[in-house]
Amino acid sequence: MGAIKSLLSERTIEIIKSTVPVLEQYGEQITRRFYELMFSNHPELLNIFNHAHQKQGRQQKALAASVYAAAKHIDRLEDILPVVKQIGHKHRSLGVKKEHYPIVGKHLLMAIKDVLGEAATDEVIEAWREAYGVIADVFIQVEQQMYDEVAKKQGGWVDFRPFVVQKKVKESDVITSFYLVPQDGGEISDFLPGQYVSVKVQIPSEKYTHIRQYSLSDVPGKSHYRISVKREVETAQKPAGIVSNYLHDHVKEGDVLELSAPAGDFTIDMSKETPVIFVSGGVGITPLLSMAKSVVKQQPNRSITFICAAINRRVHAFDQELRMLAEQTNVSYYVCYEQPSEADRTHPYFKKEGFIDASFMRSVIEQTNVDVYMCGPIPFMKTVKEALQQCGVAEERVHYEFFGPASQL
Repeated sequence: MGAIKSLLSERTIEIIKSTVPVLEQYGEQITRRFYELMFSNHPELLNIFNHAHQKQGRQQKALAASVYAAAKHIDRLEDILPVVKQIGHKHRSLGVKKEHYPIVGKHLLMAIKDVLGEAATDEVIEAWREAYGVIADVFIQVEQQMYDEVAKKQGGWVDFRPFVVQKKVKESDVITSFYLVPQDGGEISDFLPGQYVSVKVQIPSEKYTHIRQYSLSDVPGKSHYRISVKREVETAQKPAGIVSNYLHDHVKEGDVLELSAPAGDFTIDMSKETPVIFVSGGVGITPLLSMAKSVVKQQPNRSITFICAAINRRVHAFDQELRMLAEQTNVSYYVCYEQPSEADRTHPYFKKEGFIDASFMRSVIEQTNVDVYMCGPIPFMKTVKEALQQCGVAEERVHYEFFGPASQL
């Protein structure tokens, strides 16, 4: 990406950087207006975007952060390459194509002009048009490479492929697993532990199709994929999950779902032998379970600690799978229940009541030379990250995944 800077004039770079304070102040207002304009003119794109994240404002915040980062780093775009690749995985799994980028660019410029008014001079708009073209080309190249790689992979495919629900298993009061095999009886591509697939459904009562990403919750190398879906109920903060409730209530064994090939950059480094700690909150257990089981399978001598947080045993999924790992291998398993019943306290691996804190983490971390992988609700991950910092674990050793648009801890 070092060559990108040479594609932009010094004047363009200067103008883009001058807009950084404005984007910090008005970024979300611009992205809200961007989505309004784009969906008004291109309603067919609602078949790709997550409507729930739009209503909650999460997508607008994520896009605003991306635009801000691009502007701030316009003279050294190589700094944001990891973010480009992370977004590229999402785009490839959703079926975003190069022809979508001009549509996005057009409406982003319209939104900037609408929100900033006279401050969006012709010179500013032209600089952003030029910069967007260069940045879009980077995304297109990265994503095309991803499309090519998955197409060439043994058992791989591009876009969506029909899979049959071979088995449906209730894992807890709120999480259900779906075992999926290809309808055509062909091979399925391998994946890296921690990756996800996109599931596309057409709900009879809905005008547009819905696409959601779900982590693969079992080890690679099997003839099926397993996704494990939490039923998202309505709360004061968010609406009920349209897709998760449809999968729980209406999709049964023998039904067909459309899947993308596996994607995602939240994966575990199997070349390392340092002790590894997994910290899961609720359904955040799904990518971490795949990682932990893969480490046990491929690196049986690597030290593993698995800390599983849930409200109580009723909503604690995969407990039996983790117990088996702890009983048969060198996995240290710790259970934390926020609101345990008396029966919950008799769980053989129950360690902590309430929330995870630094004191608890110190009791289970024997050394700071560890790699930590965590996944769960954002407030949970913030708490765990702070506890790890207090324990002396370096920030670069802490890896995490967001369900939905990327955010900051």
